[in-house]
Amino acid sequence: MEKFQEILKKKPHSPRSMFMIGLCLDRLAFYEKSNALLDESITIMTKAVTLGPYVPDELARRILRTLYDKMKFRGHIFKGIPILLKAVERFPNEREWRHYLIVAYLTLGRNDDARLILQESLRTWPDDGFAKVHYGFLLKLVDKNYKAAARYMQDGIDTRDPGTLDGRFFYHLGDAYMRLGNAEKEAAIYKQGKKEGLFLSEMQRSLHNVDRLTGRPWWTKEQTGYKQDLDKMSAEWRIIRKEGLNALALKKNGFKDESETLKDKGDWKEFMLWARGKKVEENCKKAPLTCGMVEKFKAASSCKQGQVKFSVMKPGTHVWAHTGPTNARIRAHLGLAGVPGAKIRVGNETREWIEGDFIVFDDSFEHEVWHEGEKTRLVLIVDMWHPELTDDEKANLSPI
Repeated sequence: MEKFQEILKKKPHSPRSMFMIGLCLDRLAFYEKSNALLDESITIMTKAVTLGPYVPDELARRILRTLYDKMKFRGHIFKGIPILLKAVERFPNEREWRHYLIVAYLTLGRNDDARLILQESLRTWPDDGFAKVHYGFLLKLVDKNYKAAARYMQDGIDTRDPGTLDGRFFYHLGDAYMRLGNAEKEAAIYKQGKKEGLFLSEMQRSLHNVDRLTGRPWWTKEQTGYKQDLDKMSAEWRIIRKEGLNALALKKNGFKDESETLKDKGDWKEFMLWARGKKVEENCKKAPLTCGMVEKFKAASSCKQGQVKFSVMKPGTHVWAHTGPTNARIRAHLGLAGVPGAKIRVGNETREWIEGDFIVFDDSFEHEVWHEGEKTRLVLIVDMWHPELTDDEKANLSPI
């Protein structure tokens, strides 16, 4: 770094020297675990890339890629947008920079900006598989246009371009086919996803996985290793039911519509008590005894990849078949009220809730829910760490 600093004193507009100093700072940041040094690296690389005519094309490409990668690592995607726009302006005939920009806009939820770039890219490069899968992804999640979404995602995947063989696109393409009623194409894309190594199985389609863990759709309480904790909560199920019903009866009760557009029809809401391993303090004030039980159940209260929540579903509700995001948790449902006529299918087996007891399943497997009863169904959902995880794995897994 000192040698390049000496060069920079003699040639203050040397982009290569600035870039190399940035790389040295990045390496130091890694060894010293210093965000401050990483930010210095980003600052000087940014200065290098803004030198315009002083920067040869190949060096500009290398700086731009490295700079955006470091900004993304720091979570500074918003600050990276001007860098990507500069890259698109400088290299208008290179689709790579538009690809980066598309992902950045989608990550930030700037869907309209992403749409404009996607449409422009597809006009310029109609065979761009990367743009096709992302445009289909946008059409499905934002526009709910399943027919067009399926066409674009399928066409994009069929190109096998870099970035197209991604579990997210296979998952949402299969989901789009399901909602269109095309079971044959749905099954085919899930089969291909398993073959490509994107899914653990055609039924177990979680995308954040620890591959060595035992997977089965239904579990007994004994198999989880948490039977004692679950039985303690079951013994107090009337207290839990009372707190759930009392919270539901409040005028401003805090129950919210499920947020993943999984509902086909009906009314399905949830009341979060724990999320990503952290207590939801405001809601726990309305269910203090239930939260006290959860707090003592460490496999649930510490589960960063899960939730604990009341789930309420009115008669006539149907939830599309779907899978959870991770195989690192096991999910338990405590039946509290209105369970007759409500059914859940996990894998190929359908069961009903039991008032006052838990049913236990792995929600990384495909599951589907119907409520054909006459009363509002209330259950407590408790996610627990998969029993085969080590303490180190639990500590190092990212929250979901």
